[in-house]
Amino acid sequence: QVQLVESGGGLVQAGGSLRLSCAASGTIFSIYVMGWYRQAPGKQRELVALISNGGGTNYAESVKGRFTISRDNAKRQVYLQMNNLKPEDTAVYYCNGGKSWGQGTLVTVSS
Repeated sequence: QVQLVESGGGLVQAGGSLRLSCAASGTIFSIYVMGWYRQAPGKQRELVALISNGGGTNYAESVKGRFTISRDNAKRQVYLQMNNLKPEDTAVYYCNGGKSWGQGTLVTVSS
């Protein structure tokens, strides 16, 4: 099982950018489909983006064209570049791989 630690969250104004990182350890990272999910206050956790071990990607409609997921298998890292952030992007963002979840990193977008 893989262990995951997110970083890079913070407070940003609407229209701004943030880059989240997820560091993985504990097993063969490259075999996993990796994902970013988010959970806003009072809402269920939802998928933001997925990336396969070959680099194929999939995005939620709400973030298409604004967010980019990428991975560096050699560094055992997954990234989420978030541009043109909106207040509705405010949430705790979680990294996922297999059955493993990180602890989450808070992103707050002010209007």
